[in-house]
Order: sequence, then structure tokens, then C-alpha cells
Amino acid sequence: MAECGRKAQSLLQAARSRYESLQISDDVFGESGDDSSENPFYSTSGDSNSDNYTSESNGGDLRGTETGDGQSGRAPGSVSNAPAEEEGWSDALREITIPPYKDTCGPTQKMPATATALDFFQLFVPDNAIQNMVAQTNMYAKKYQERFGSDESWQSVTAAEMKAFLGFMTSTSVQHCESVLSIWSSGFFSNKSIAPQMSQARFERILKYFHIVAFRSSHSNQGLYKIQPFLDSLQQAFSCTFRPSQTQVLHEPLIDEDPVFITSCTERELRKRKKRKFSLWVRQCTATGFISQVYVYLKEGPGPDGVDALKNKPQLHRLVAKQLCHNLSGRNAIIFTGPSITSLSLYQEFQKQDIYCCGLLSTRKSDCTGLPPSMLSNPEKPQHRGQSHIKMRGNMSLISWYNKGTFRFLTNAYSPSKQGVIIKRKSGEIPCPLAVEAFAAHLSYICKYDDKYSKYFIFHKPNKTWQQVFWLTVSIAINNAYILYKMSDAYHVKRYSRAQFGERLVRELLDLEDCSPTQ
Repeated sequence: MAECGRKAQSLLQAARSRYESLQISDDVFGESGDDSSENPFYSTSGDSNSDNYTSESNGGDLRGTETGDGQSGRAPGSVSNAPAEEEGWSDALREITIPPYKDTCGPTQKMPATATALDFFQLFVPDNAIQNMVAQTNMYAKKYQERFGSDESWQSVTAAEMKAFLGFMTSTSVQHCESVLSIWSSGFFSNKSIAPQMSQARFERILKYFHIVAFRSSHSNQGLYKIQPFLDSLQQAFSCTFRPSQTQVLHEPLIDEDPVFITSCTERELRKRKKRKFSLWVRQCTATGFISQVYVYLKEGPGPDGVDALKNKPQLHRLVAKQLCHNLSGRNAIIFTGPSITSLSLYQEFQKQDIYCCGLLSTRKSDCTGLPPSMLSNPEKPQHRGQSHIKMRGNMSLISWYNKGTFRFLTNAYSPSKQGVIIKRKSGEIPCPLAVEAFAAHLSYICKYDDKYSKYFIFHKPNKTWQQVFWLTVSIAINNAYILYKMSDAYHVKRYSRAQFGERLVRELLDLEDCSPTQ
């Protein structure tokens, strides 16, 4: 038993050592408690809640429970193949080296140990943004009443009230109430500690007139014109406050739905709710979970640059990837992508900009133009777990790896001859190319982020698309604020969990007493 314990500990240490080389933290986004120490690599799976990372239809996954048989004289887990040339692709493998990353990862400014939750939040939503909400809301209310009749109960909103309004909305991300109006109810989701700060009637009036941009500019034909200035400001704040690590992921984050809302709404409401009129993509640092870039695409009408999302998804996803990575040129970053983005032409275009890639391929979802057909069909002979076949063209490697099904990867960021492993606590190791291990580890970490942080999205359910996008991006800003708090001296003064951080932010927005992080 002692020997088994030492072997398990040795395995864990080896995994963490590889983890460090792959630039992945053991923290899992800093939640307090035992869960934060669990190594997310052990939950690696080919299946994911995101459509981007679903596996091939043969039901394969990346977890692996048996050790594959290595071939004599070759790297462990590889399959011997006769030399072949196919459209420039060759079985001859060679080492590749990418230049070092040109940025340092971390916050760009040092926050004092006395910084509060509100201080971190206002790195992204500063006072001038709130003042703009005040001005635009009052302008909209005035014009609305000029057109539809005066509202005797309306008084111009103040900055303090707007902060309180944001605080009430933010409280739904912590309390998970089915409606923000439940705060003033006498039911289970009532919140008597914050309800006295504003009457329900006043809150509803502000909610009715709330605007970021009250009127469309004569030069604007953009669908998100009502929040575009806020989105631009938020993007700038994300870039200015934090530098991501070399390894980053492009994906659609999980947008969690309130289970109370799902069970209480009618079938018609549920169908309407599921048909979200936009998709939200992010570029996310895999060392910290910080979301560095957000891209919102409206599904209705013609897409940007004439791309129709329903008829030409590969081109749309290519455009999304280029938008998310537009400021990474020359930095030698490594980008991980799912099947809907992964393509040879995009990777080659990125490589010219010193952006390196590693992505999962799907014959159903990916643009496979330029890839050898022999690598895209499943082998006739049964394979053992861990077996792989690799072809190269220039610095690009196309990997076919078997683990309860065939998985294909395209990369120019990892040498094809370097080996890694997929680890299961009970079943040991299964060999794989290093690119497969890196992809599995980074994507598993991002899935951990989705599982933890999607629970803290603001639960308000507006009908307007611009309002849905606004509250989602505010939720992302709060999650980013918590990540910065975790990396600051303020965290060492008082170690708040994500839920506690949200509660402190609500109280500070409402200007309640006893908001010091030392309390």
C-alpha cells in the first residue's frame, strides 16, 4: 500500500511538472477550498458543453484508461507507416522550434492591499462609464415621455442610483434569483439586506429607461450601436489591465441558464429563449482564465463582410478568429482552437503574423481544404489506445491519434516527435504526441472555468439583444475583476471566494457600510 501511495504521488508530481511546462496553473481560477487544488488535467475529455469541442461521431474521448503499445524503434504510441508523399505532406518528421513569447503575463498595474471589490470592477466599468449611463438614461427618458406622454413618477437618475441599479442586477449572479424583482418580494429569493436601498417602483422606472446609447447616430447602421461604445471601452480596459500568457484559447463560453427560469417558463418561452440572436466568442488566457478579448456576432441578417452565418460557417469562424487575434501579431502567442475554427489556411495566415496554433479537427465541422485525404479517413485495422500517425508539411503537423476513437489535430506550435501523456488517476498513463496533451490540458482548464464561472453570470433575462449582450459582458468584467483580485495583495488581506467577492461588490455598489475587505 505504501508503494502504491508513493507511485501515485510520483505520478502527480510528474503531471504537475509537465503542467508547468505547458503554462497551466494548478489554481483553477482561485476558488477557496479543496476544489481549487484539484488538477484539472485529470478531467480531460473530448466531450464539452461547447459546440466547438465536440468529438467525432465515433464517440471517441481524450480521457484514455489503458496504456497503448509502443512500436519498437519509434516513439511510444506511434504507428509505423510506409513513407508517403501526398500534396506536400510527408511521413518524415522534423523538430520545430517557435520563438519565445514577447510579453510577460500578469496585471499591468499594482493594486494596493486596501483595494476593494469595487476598485477592481471599476478597472473595467469606471465612473465615467457610469456617468454616461446616467446621461443617456435621462436623455432617453425625456425623449420617450415627449413622444408617449409624461411620467409623473419619473425623476432624473443620479450616479449613486445608477451604481445601486448595477448592484441590484449584480446580486442576481450571486443569489441566482429567478427575477431581479424577487429582491423586494416576501418569497425565498427576497433580500432584505439590500432591498431598502431603493424602492421596487424606482428600480422598475430606471430599468424601463436604462440606456447606454439613447439614439442612433446618422452614421451608424450597426445592430449593436446601443452598446458599441461600452463594448469598445471594455475591450480597451481588458487589454490595458492585463497581459495574457503565451497560451490562449478561442471559444464560445458556456452561458449558464437559471434552472428556476428553465423549470418555470412555458415551452414557447423556452424555445424563444434558446434561440439567442447572437453568439459571443472570447480569447481567453489559459494560465489564469482572464478573458482578453470579446467578439459579438449578430445572427440575424447578413454577417460582417457579407458572410452569412447560416450558409458559410467556416468563413464566419475564420473572421471571428481574425478579429479576436488582431492585436497578437508579432508576439509568438500559441492559440488553441476547436473544430469550427481549425483550418490549414487560417493557421498559415496566422503563422505569417508570428501567431502559432494547435487545434482539434473534425471532418464534419472543419475546413479540411489542403489536408491529405488519407489522414481524414478512419483506419481499417483496429488500433490500440495511444497509437498515432503524423504527417508534416513545412512546420505544420497533422496528427491522427486513437483513444476510443480517432482524433485529429493540426498544429505548428509543437514538435511532432515530442511525446506527452494523458493521465487518469486510476488507469495510469496513455501515450500521445505533446500537441495532444497540450490541447487536452488547456481545453480542460477552460472547461473548468465554464463550470465554475458561468454560475456567476447576471441572471436578468431581458428581451432586447443589446441588453442581453450588455449584462453578459458586465458578468465577464466581474469575473475578470475577481481574477485580478486573486493576483493582488488585497487577496492576502482577505481571501474571498468568487461568491464572496460578488457579495462584497454588491454591497459596495449599493454604498452599504462595512465594505472593507479586512472585515
